[in-house]
Amino acid sequence: MRPTLLIFVALNCCSLFSCNSNNSEKAPGEKVESSTLDKKWAKSFVDSINAKFSEQIASGDSAALASHYWPDAELLLDNSEAVKGKDILNAWGAAIRMGIKEMTFSTTDITGSPTFIIETGNYEIKDGSKSLLDKGKYVVVWENRNGEWKLYRDIGSTSMPAAK
Repeated sequence: MRPTLLIFVALNCCSLFSCNSNNSEKAPGEKVESSTLDKKWAKSFVDSINAKFSEQIASGDSAALASHYWPDAELLLDNSEAVKGKDILNAWGAAIRMGIKEMTFSTTDITGSPTFIIETGNYEIKDGSKSLLDKGKYVVVWENRNGEWKLYRDIGSTSMPAAK
C-alpha cells in the first residue's frame, strides 16, 4: 500500500470518529420513553461529546476515543474496508501516530428517536503545526442502550481532491 494511501485512510478514519460517546449521563428531564427525540438535548449532548473527542485527539488518547463506540460499531471510511469492533482502537492509534493533533466538528443536522440519533456534519483534521490534513463530511449514528449513548455507525468522506 502506498504511504499516501495509508495516510489518507488513517485520516478518514479519524474524521469519522468525530462524534463519540461513552457518556452514560442523561440530561435532566430526558424522557427515553417518549417517541420523539428532544433535539435541544441531542444537540447539547453531541456538542459536548464532540468537544471531548477533540480533547482526546489532542492528548493522543486512542483508548478514550475507542470507548465512544459500541463493541459492534463500524467505521465506514473512504478507500477502506469497514473497521469493526476492537479494530477501532487500532485505527485511532494509527491516526494519532501519523500526526493527527486536532479535529474539529461542525454539526449541520440532528434527527432521530429516543433510541437513535443521526448526526450530520463537517470535520477538519490538522497536524501539530496546524496544517490542514483533511476536511470532509460525516454521518454518525448514535445508539442508546440502557440509557447509555455510544456510536453505532461512523461514516466519513473526504472533501479533498484525490492524490495523484
